[in-house]
Amino acid sequence: MDSISPQCTPYKRAYEQCFTQWYQEKFLKGDVTPECQELFAEYKACVEEALRERKIDKMLDEARKEHPFD
Repeated sequence: MDSISPQCTPYKRAYEQCFTQWYQEKFLKGDVTPECQELFAEYKACVEEALRERKIDKMLDEARKEHPFD
């Protein structure tokens, strides 16, 4: 599945590949040391920019105010 924005898809795929490898090769064997944070940060930054460009970020902010996570 592609990302919300075509320019974010390479970041998404790189993160998913890293996460899947970490999960299968380390996490399931008891090593819970986090990995892939840098790739996730790059992907997250791209998605946040795409949300701003589409003005979806404002809608999310409003929804969070109306229904906050506790």
